Amino acid sequence: MSTLPLAQPTGAATSPPVLVNDRREIFGWLAYDWAYHAFTTTVATALLGPYLTSLAQLAVGDNGVVMRLGPFGNVTATSFFPFCLSLSVFLQVFFLPVLGAIADYTNLKKRLLALFSFISIAAVCLLFFITGNRYLLGGLLFVIANLSFGAAVVFYNAFLNDICTEDQRDKVSSRGYAAGYIGGGLLLALNLGLVLGAKTLGISTGLAVRLSLLSAGVWWLAFALFSFARLKTREPAEPLPPGTNYLSVGFKGLWTTFRELRRLPQTLRYLGGYMLFNDGIQTVISLAPVFLAQELFTSQQRLDGTSQSFVIQVLLLVQFVAFFGALLFERIAYRIGTKWAIVLSLVIWSGIIVYAYGFLHTTNQALAMAAVIAVVLGGSQALSRSLFSRMIPAGRESAYYGIYEISEGGTSWIGPLIFGIVVGITGSYRQAILYLIVLLVAGMAILIMTNTDQAVHDAGNRLPEEAAADPRLPVELGSPA
Repeated sequence: MSTLPLAQPTGAATSPPVLVNDRREIFGWLAYDWAYHAFTTTVATALLGPYLTSLAQLAVGDNGVVMRLGPFGNVTATSFFPFCLSLSVFLQVFFLPVLGAIADYTNLKKRLLALFSFISIAAVCLLFFITGNRYLLGGLLFVIANLSFGAAVVFYNAFLNDICTEDQRDKVSSRGYAAGYIGGGLLLALNLGLVLGAKTLGISTGLAVRLSLLSAGVWWLAFALFSFARLKTREPAEPLPPGTNYLSVGFKGLWTTFRELRRLPQTLRYLGGYMLFNDGIQTVISLAPVFLAQELFTSQQRLDGTSQSFVIQVLLLVQFVAFFGALLFERIAYRIGTKWAIVLSLVIWSGIIVYAYGFLHTTNQALAMAAVIAVVLGGSQALSRSLFSRMIPAGRESAYYGIYEISEGGTSWIGPLIFGIVVGITGSYRQAILYLIVLLVAGMAILIMTNTDQAVHDAGNRLPEEAAADPRLPVELGSPA
């Protein structure tokens, strides 16, 4: 496949051109999705939530008080993990946009991606030592890991604009998520075998869970190093202004981004809708293991590992089916447009929540629901990312993705906060999950009212069909090698 040199950024006239649509670099980018999904599947979704919840319940009782927050109520054993998730993402609201703005004025995007990956990986590996009454320390390590993970993904997403043209982004983004589902799924399968075979191996289920958490950090590190070797460093579109430093330019760049958004009303509207509907989606994904464990299994089954084994099987099903779902929705987007493919996925997501609230009572029903989730999971995530990538002004990718990441890739905060409050008041996970449909419906309504084509043109970019018609561009993106 042919490649194209990128335009030289301001202040980088002496730098050699960097190619776009380069198969080797795209493959390196896909490898990072394969790498970090070890964290999102094994740690954030499958094992850590039920494990920390069980430790807290053993220490203070099934719905005992873990922390008292005065006028803000109490954090109970059942709401402890949702609280940790919400806290980590609340911190990202202030942290990620500034980091993204800094990256746009420097050539540190790749280094920052590596730095925050290593911080998160270290925190994940330390979870191996969380036992007994150390659940509070486990919560703190998860906050650090998820905060750093969100920062790393900001820079990873920003590379999408660097490595391929507008007409290839639905495909590359979808392939990225597909690779992530397979990578995360393979590791989850190994961990499933470890947890299910713990007694045969002569170890406790708790030790098997902790070894699985450790494996996620090692997996992430190994494949991330390969990714870092293939991703190329690019010069900033605008150099660091004289008399400024990274911190000051970060806040200045963030302010500039918000001022630009006022002149890009359709992009701003899309962001608002996305932050609502994806917050609901990410909350369902992150808290589904705890929901299934609490609603379908007894306390004894949760303690002896029966519930954890079933949850891992469900998530394993989701990972491998989601691989095909991501590729399917890329084709649907090609037929009906990216925006309407996302809307279709949101309609299905809303039906999933209603089903979980009123009709989910058996493990077989949970498996059926998981299969439907798997089909729409990749489509809603991958297409949302690629659509947004076309609405970003050139040279401002990291700053915009810093805002985008506030509600992306398991970093939601409104949903977990709502979920935790409702669980704390009612003690019911079913009541809590029903409230999430408000986020999905509101976000979908805003998306429908957004003129996404205008948003692309307002940002100075081309629609996919316009980019594909450019005779200088390759017609088809080949398989990376």
